[in-house]
Amino acid sequence: MSRGHFIVFEGIDGSGTTTQCQLLAYFLETAGVRVTQTREPGGTPAAERMRNLVLDPRLGDISFRAELFLYAASRSQHVEELIQPALERGDVVICDRFIASSLAYQGYGRGLELDIVNEVNRIAIAGCRPDIGLFLDLPLEVARERRGRRGESADRLEQAGDSLQQKVARGYRAIADFDDTAYVFDARLEADRLALEIRNTLRERWPWFPDEEEKA
Repeated sequence: MSRGHFIVFEGIDGSGTTTQCQLLAYFLETAGVRVTQTREPGGTPAAERMRNLVLDPRLGDISFRAELFLYAASRSQHVEELIQPALERGDVVICDRFIASSLAYQGYGRGLELDIVNEVNRIAIAGCRPDIGLFLDLPLEVARERRGRRGESADRLEQAGDSLQQKVARGYRAIADFDDTAYVFDARLEADRLALEIRNTLRERWPWFPDEEEKA
C-alpha cells in the first residue's frame, strides 16, 4: 500500500483554516477518497488535553520556551498516534496547522530562535512532514473582524493582541517564501471560491486528485 498524502492548512487566527479543512475533506470524501481530518494542537485525546492547557487563558504567563515544548509534546503524540498511522494506511490527512504554526507563533511571534524551534519540532515529528502547505493570507483587520463575528471567547494566544498577530502574519509570509511545498492564497475570497482555487491547485500538483465532474 502506498503512503497517503499529508495536506496542512496554515494562517493567522480568523483566516479560515478550519473552514477550508472541512470543505476540502468533504469534497474528497464525497469523491470516494479516504480522509483523516485533524487539527493542531490536538487531534488525539492526550493531545487535546495538552491543547486545552496551552490555550487556556488561566495558564498565565508561562515562558515562551515552555509554550514551545507544550506544542511540540502535543504534536509528537498527534503524529505517532494519528497522523503517521493514517498515512501508512494510504489516507489523505488534512491537518489544521502544523510545524509552520510553531515557527510563526513561537519563532516570529514570540521571538525564539528559529533554529531552536526547528530542532524541537524535528524531534517531535520524527520525519513526518507535510507534502504541501496551504497558507491562507489575510489582513489583520479582516481577521479581527471575523473573530469578533464568531462571538467566541479569545484563547490565550488571541488575548495576546494584535502585536503578536502582526508578527505571526509576517512570519507565515516569510516561511512561505522559503518553502517550496507552500502555496499562498488570498483568504479574503468567499469561502467556496477559495475552496475551488485550492482544489484547482491540488489538481495541478497531483494527477490522482478528483475532477469537479468526478466528484459530482
